[in-house]
Amino acid sequence: MKTSLKEILSGSFYGVRRPWKIALAASLLAASAVMFGTPNAGKKPKVYPDVQIIGSTDKSPLSYKPGDEMVYTFKVDFGKSEPGEWFLRYVRRGDDGKTFSGKISARETLTVKTSLDRPGFVNVEVRLVDAKGKPVQRNAGRWGAIGYYAGTAVEPEKLKDCGEPADFDEFWEKQKKRLAAVPFKDTTECKLVAERKDGNVYAVSIPCAGPRPATGYLTVPKNAKPKSLMAQIQFFGYAEAIQRIPGRTTPGRMVFYLNAHGQKLGQDAAYYKKFFASIRSNKYSYAFDPEQNKDPENCFFNGMVFRVLRALEYLKTRPEWDGKTLIAFGGSQGGLQTMWAAALDQDVNIASPSITWCCDLAGSTKAGRLCGNWRIKYVPALDYYDPVFMAKRITKAQVDIRRAGLGDYTCPPSGLAISYLNLKTRKRASAGSRGAITPLCRSNPMSWSGPP
Repeated sequence: MKTSLKEILSGSFYGVRRPWKIALAASLLAASAVMFGTPNAGKKPKVYPDVQIIGSTDKSPLSYKPGDEMVYTFKVDFGKSEPGEWFLRYVRRGDDGKTFSGKISARETLTVKTSLDRPGFVNVEVRLVDAKGKPVQRNAGRWGAIGYYAGTAVEPEKLKDCGEPADFDEFWEKQKKRLAAVPFKDTTECKLVAERKDGNVYAVSIPCAGPRPATGYLTVPKNAKPKSLMAQIQFFGYAEAIQRIPGRTTPGRMVFYLNAHGQKLGQDAAYYKKFFASIRSNKYSYAFDPEQNKDPENCFFNGMVFRVLRALEYLKTRPEWDGKTLIAFGGSQGGLQTMWAAALDQDVNIASPSITWCCDLAGSTKAGRLCGNWRIKYVPALDYYDPVFMAKRITKAQVDIRRAGLGDYTCPPSGLAISYLNLKTRKRASAGSRGAITPLCRSNPMSWSGPP
């Protein structure tokens, strides 16, 4: 199968009528993409917007058995550009811990042959560079270098997690009691901050266990009657960013855009600068401090889970909620929060995580599985928050996994596969898709090396 920049596909990681292996296969070979960070100090580099790398494998990326030869082929499409002295530089890595690399002239076809002797994944990263080894740029942006992430797998359906804590369920029962000890119904703040043609936007702050309240913006369609709306909680990717007021409301549902950190809303720049500095720990970005993470009751994720559960509780008290449909939705860090929501609140009946972050955190340490550099250092206490174990507790929600970033080693495909395999509920496709492969973000990379 072949893909290019214009054919970035994101596969459903499940399927009612189509096996997940088939869906996954179409997205394993990540497209030629703007995905490698390059500092651009000084003058702007010359850019080549019509240059791309075309890649293929000798057969379906998911069809390999242990020991089978895998053959990757890459070729540069120069478009209307006149190439300079360029090279294709590649690195092969895999879940077997083996690495090799090389380069050839960009005018030639690059063939990489390898194999894997166990269930798992292989990644081949290819970059287009000049004679000095500097990346050739598609554009002058931070992620403008031209490259290609390719992947193949051996029997991913046989992958296993590394074992959960014996007291996993007891731990979460204790945390729920901590949360229940903090009342909120009479002290929640809900302030109208914007009126739209089709509805209203409210700034919400809900008392919560942990260091900060649950905060975010709630959108409610205009003239909503009691018990007339579905409820959705929306999560976001990793960021130290000011949350902005949503620009629209959603017909037929109220949506709570939850802030991951519990920051106050609508404050000045000085407040946010101080706030984001305050959630760092020992010079680490939030959630990354290995010392802080050794205590599962005081790590950053602990308060984040409290805010997720409290926000869900709040939505269920709203008179507009129909009492039936409760949706959790998010990608990357938002996918992590979505898995928490569906596992720990059984009233969540639709969960839509995508490219879920922090799956199988122990995998690189205990099983030698490949992961990227931008990843939380594993300590055993993090097992309580790992989506691969949360998946085993998702027994009621319809799980609609909209995207698996299978060239993305910030969210490694091995962890995504294990998370899928551990689900106890029914895995279903998006409405109308029947598990088929659907295009997504055609102008953006399928994977990148920055934060999730």
